[in-house]
Amino acid sequence: MIEVGIAGLPNAGKSTLFNALTKANASCAPYRFTTIKPNVGVAEIKDERLNLIAKVENSEKIIPAAIKFYDIAGLIEGAHKGEGLGNQFLSEIRTCDVICHCIRGFNLNSEPEPDIRKDADTVNIEFIYSDMELVQRRIEKIRKKAESGDRQSREELSVLSYALSELNNLVPLRKLDYKEVEKIKSYLPDLITLKPVLYVLNVEDPKSQFSNMLFEELKKLAAEEGAEAMMVAAKLQLELEEINDDDIRSDFAEEFGLYENAVSKVATACYKLGHLITFFTTANKICQAWELKENSNILLAAEKIHSDIAKGFIKAEIVNWNDLVTYGSFQAAREAGKVFIEGRDYIVQDGDVIFFKFNR
Repeated sequence: MIEVGIAGLPNAGKSTLFNALTKANASCAPYRFTTIKPNVGVAEIKDERLNLIAKVENSEKIIPAAIKFYDIAGLIEGAHKGEGLGNQFLSEIRTCDVICHCIRGFNLNSEPEPDIRKDADTVNIEFIYSDMELVQRRIEKIRKKAESGDRQSREELSVLSYALSELNNLVPLRKLDYKEVEKIKSYLPDLITLKPVLYVLNVEDPKSQFSNMLFEELKKLAAEEGAEAMMVAAKLQLELEEINDDDIRSDFAEEFGLYENAVSKVATACYKLGHLITFFTTANKICQAWELKENSNILLAAEKIHSDIAKGFIKAEIVNWNDLVTYGSFQAAREAGKVFIEGRDYIVQDGDVIFFKFNR
């Protein structure tokens, strides 16, 4: 399960967004550092394919794919020097696979008016400075060995020196050429600015002119970085989820423009940024979606379910979810030539419905 760190300045609404994503009831308050230790929760990935497959297979239980979210303490300027909870924050975000950068899109009496670029840059520059220190330490550690003629150390020094020069120019490393990014990852995979980022503007009213003006600014910033941007009214979404009456719920959603669950889309966007695909199983009357890294083979998929399946793997029968739904049953799909037998070298594709054959 990939891990997503919700980052941002204090009072950006990170814990509210976290609660909306995971329904974990983390503490929220309008003052800094409400979150000291990271809250951890799981968000389900909405996938309409799961319901369609379950209907065809007469499944009695449905289990969606999921990812883990960390609500991490707010960052302030000087975090890389240990200001605020900086060192703790940076060490926690460094272990995550994806960064969900939450930016305040509402006014608070205790804070200045939102400034999209300034607020985003404050966090991003701290990430860059933190990476600079890590790269510099590594360079100093290998410099003598590289200068002595060791080929591997010379190659590493060359790659990291290039990375350091870009960081000195305040360039996040994820903006570099793909090949350069992969080279840097091979030496220092936990650098924060290598991680994919989703910018999330947390607003009070998604229909307001103020919110949409801020969102246009954020989209421009994200486009410059090759990142993605979304707008969410996390507090309103939480309130909507608490309404049980369908009519009242519908009126509330219409009043505030909550026609689509933007919070659910945030989880899905982070899922994709983590380079995950989804495969499905329907054994024992359970229809389950499983998250899996792109370009993973069938044995890794088997391992996700149970180590015994991977160890005793014989073969897999595979049908695309759409073919299964179209033909109405696994048997009908097989008769139509849509079911394939695959061995241990098969690379799992998004949407595969897999029936594993293995020695017990």
